[in-house]
Amino acid sequence: MSPQTLPRILVTAGEPAGIGPELCLQLAGPQSDCEIIVVADQQLLQQRAQQLGVDIEICTYTPGQTDNSSQLQNHQLKVWHTPLCSPSVAGSLNTDNAAYVLRTLDLACDACLDGSAHAMVTAPVHKAVINNAGTPFSGHTEYLQERCAQDKVVMMLACQAMRVALVTTHLPLSEVAKAVTPTTLQQVTRILHQELQQKFATPSPVIYVCGLNPHAGEDGHLGREELDTIIPTLDDLRQEGINLIGPLPADTLFSQENLKHADCVLAMYHDQGLPVLKYAGFGAAVNITLGLPIIRTSVDHGTALDLAGTGKASASSLIEAIHQAKLMTA
Repeated sequence: MSPQTLPRILVTAGEPAGIGPELCLQLAGPQSDCEIIVVADQQLLQQRAQQLGVDIEICTYTPGQTDNSSQLQNHQLKVWHTPLCSPSVAGSLNTDNAAYVLRTLDLACDACLDGSAHAMVTAPVHKAVINNAGTPFSGHTEYLQERCAQDKVVMMLACQAMRVALVTTHLPLSEVAKAVTPTTLQQVTRILHQELQQKFATPSPVIYVCGLNPHAGEDGHLGREELDTIIPTLDDLRQEGINLIGPLPADTLFSQENLKHADCVLAMYHDQGLPVLKYAGFGAAVNITLGLPIIRTSVDHGTALDLAGTGKASASSLIEAIHQAKLMTA
């Protein structure tokens, strides 16, 4: 990207019955530091704007179009029109539109892969409605991993207070222990270390690692995963020059003193690390997928069907995700 080129950031509007469309409406107006294009159904956005009493004018984006973001007015929004499969009502899920949601992801991902966009930012989707429509879907992270043909990617959430990456993502708790293998732990740690260096300007990252079991296994009395898998694997990775602290008990790792020294915390599973981060920064945290050949960030919240159409949803996390994506394109 040349210094004169504004980063083009595609924002997928997510589940049409959720708050994603109205969050995207809050992105209207000129942008001086990036070009924002919402990937969504134009009529859906117009209908939601009318429901909320928002003055909005859709400016249609055509692939190959040159940037004119600075010429947009405060009430104008640039949209890559992607038609719904069925009409959508705020707060009411419809499995017919699962294909529409996936289509927006495909368009944004492929545009990033071919270089016509610099990053993609995703508003929340509803996993259950996509699965109920017949497409196995465990989350954006896994979907984009497959779309980009990557062997392994890493989910990391970040807020002002901390970064937390995950060894395993959207798995039932009963399956976590067997998924924490030496190979997986090696892959995740190497990706995390490399991406912290390359995309977050951290030459020598310090990574604090959670144990899997309570008290990090307590010398095998509360589980042997630390002794048999985690400690030997971390020792091998240290030989590669990766600075790893742990494994430490998760209930004490997230102290302010530890976080002062940690560039990232590596948690073994989703609900081990993310409740702490979301407590510290909910609404201002960003979900980042590491290990992709593209830049992808996302909000830290769900579709909030109960808020859809009320005008009460905050776009703070979406705006922060766009800001983080812009920084990563530099």
